[in-house]
Amino acid sequence: VRVQGDTYQVVADVSQFEPPDIVVTTSNCHVAIQAEKVAEDGTVCDTFTHKCQLPEDTDPLSVSCTLTEIGTLVITVRRR
Repeated sequence: VRVQGDTYQVVADVSQFEPPDIVVTTSNCHVAIQAEKVAEDGTVCDTFTHKCQLPEDTDPLSVSCTLTEIGTLVITVRRR
């Protein structure tokens, strides 16, 4: 988690996954990133999981995500 002005950011490289394969959830001041690549035969061939705790002064309703063209996921949360 890094500070960018009045926001916190969490950055993850998920370039090996397609956007529909990436799920971001928030709960109790935690952000979880899960991604799973499924092969044509239905087997899981790659996974990514990352969970981090947000600082206490975050606004939990302000969480937003952006996926860049190069596959970097940027999660932004405003500070109170």
